[in-house]
Order: sequence, then structure tokens, then C-alpha cells
Amino acid sequence: MRSAPKSLGERDLADDQFLTRDNSLLSRPKIEPPGCPQEAVTDALERPTRMLVGEGEGTCTSPVIAVACIKTLRAEVEAYVQAGIAPATKRAYRADLHHFEAWGGTIPATDALVAAYLADHAPLLKVSTLTRRLAAVSIAHDARDLPNPVRSPLVRATMRGIRREHGATQRQARPLLREDLFVVLAAMGDRLKDQRDKALLLLGFAGGLRRSELVAVTCNDLERVQQGVILTIRRSKTDQDCVGRKIGIPYGRTIYCPVRALENWLNAARIEDGPVFRPVDRHGRVSACCLSREAVSLIVRDRMSTAGFDPTGYSGHSLRAGLATSATWAGVSTFKIRQQTGHASDAMLSRYVRDGELFIGNAAGVLL
Repeated sequence: MRSAPKSLGERDLADDQFLTRDNSLLSRPKIEPPGCPQEAVTDALERPTRMLVGEGEGTCTSPVIAVACIKTLRAEVEAYVQAGIAPATKRAYRADLHHFEAWGGTIPATDALVAAYLADHAPLLKVSTLTRRLAAVSIAHDARDLPNPVRSPLVRATMRGIRREHGATQRQARPLLREDLFVVLAAMGDRLKDQRDKALLLLGFAGGLRRSELVAVTCNDLERVQQGVILTIRRSKTDQDCVGRKIGIPYGRTIYCPVRALENWLNAARIEDGPVFRPVDRHGRVSACCLSREAVSLIVRDRMSTAGFDPTGYSGHSLRAGLATSATWAGVSTFKIRQQTGHASDAMLSRYVRDGELFIGNAAGVLL
């Protein structure tokens, strides 16, 4: 005989409690069991996780973005939930919420309060920054299953007006083009730090790598083949699940060959395992740790300045932008460019392609 269905409060943990990625911005629980105290729904952006442990209530000091109130939570489960969110994302949303609260905002917030926050900061912050702040406020409400003011017509209309009044153009790093890169390389010497920077600039350009990808390269990620080197990118901004991808770094046809520059650096620094790009002090001692992402930007700007260029607008991303733009000028197909850079679609690549094609077949250039 079929038993009567359990009430929601009597259902097993497997029925009620599970994590989901249904939130496009961040994971959150689909259900909050009735009777669960509101503070038990975690919002690690501002508070530690609250959960029921056995018969008593405890506090978990490790931040979790969104976990429903449950009777038991194994340490392994919490660790995996933590790993599902990038540390940089946690830091960014936490800082955004702190800024909102320092202004006078509260969670929960009304649509009028959020709209007032946007209006006060529209002259001070970029549209992209305000958009991210809204995302943090939205996640804080969704994590607690509260009415979300960010989705209200008032807040949407306010943001639409801000975009019209202040513009939504994003600042982009200036591309380090092939010809300019060669000038920069020609101005460098043969010291150990020079050899490191040559390899870093050439590999970053040839691979169309992000700063985070470049500093994460290890000796185990390099496979020597007849045509050059196969580089394995184990994790990237668009590959948080570590699926990984491989790109080819071919031998160069000029004196500025990324493969030879890489080998020269590794041999000179006697690096056989671990990180490829490492700090070098003024005495020529090579550290065992990897360079920071900020160091890549500093190296690019410093080398640009030494070569006589104005470094304003250049950053670590200039290497990636430079490859995409230079390849477009050379007539390389968007498919092959994406294969090297790892862009998910032509839409993401279009910013570089559009800039690179401004003077290709230009109507004014044909007439004047």
C-alpha cells in the first residue's frame, strides 16, 4: 500500500538539500526548508555559514556562497562548495557588498534604496563597476530567498538612464602589436632578467595568453615537439572546471622565436620543474615561486617605456590583444585566432577583430 507523502519538514536530506548552479552568476540553493532560521541560509559575502550540527547550532568560519540550512554538513562537502567559486569572485562581491553597506544600504533592500545608491554613485563609478555592485546585491538577496530589488522596473530603468547619460564603453588595454613588440625586444639586453622577460613577452604574445594563464605555466605544461612546443592551459578565466586546452607555440621565422627564447630562459635559470616564470632579484637569484599577475603588467609597461613608447594604456592584456589584432591584420581567420586565444565565440573576439579591420579596405582610403 502506498504510504502517505512526507511533509516538507519531514523529507530526507536527499529530497530537500542539494546545491545547484541555476543562478547564472553564482550557485545558490533552490529550496529553503520551512522552519529553517533565516540566518542559516549562508551569505558568505558578509557572514559566516550558519548551520545545524546535531542538536546544537554552530558556526562554520569558512565562507560559503549559498548553502541551505541542513542537519549535517561534512567538511568535504563544504570544501567542494568553496572550490566551486573562484577566490577572486568572492573577494569582488564581498568588497561590493561592503561598499553598499558603508553607503547606508541594507540586506534586504528596497528597490528605491538600490536606485538611490546607483544615482549617488553614477557620476563617480564606471557603468561596469555599478553593474557588478548590482550583481553582488542581487546574489545577497537570492542566497536568502528574499525579494530581489535588482530585478525591479525602477532599478532597471535607473541603470538604463545611467548608461545613456554616462556611457557604457569599457576601457580596453592597448594592443602590443607585432612590429612594436619587436622594437621592445630589440631594446633588451642579455641579463638573466632580460631573458626571462623576452620569453614572457614572446610566449604571452604567441599564445594569446591572459596574465593568469601566463604566470601559471609550469614545466610540466610544456611538451617539446618537432614543430615547437605544445602548451597545456590547465585552467583559465573561462575554464574554471579545469577541462584544459592545448595550444601550439611554433618555432618563429624571425630572430624573435618564442620557443628558443623560452629554452634560453629555462637553461639560464636552471629551471627543470615548477613555475616557468619566476621573480629574479637584483643579484640574479631566481625565486622558487611564480610571478604575480600584476608583475606581468609591470613588465610590459617597463619594457615599453625602456623602448621609447608611452606605456599609458598598456597592461598584461596587451599581449593577448596584440596577437588577436596583429593576426587580423595579417588575414588570419577568426576561427584560427580563437583556436589560439581560447575565446568562446566570435562575439567575444569581435572587439579585437573590429579594431584590426578598421583600415582594411577602408572606404576613405580607397578614395583619398
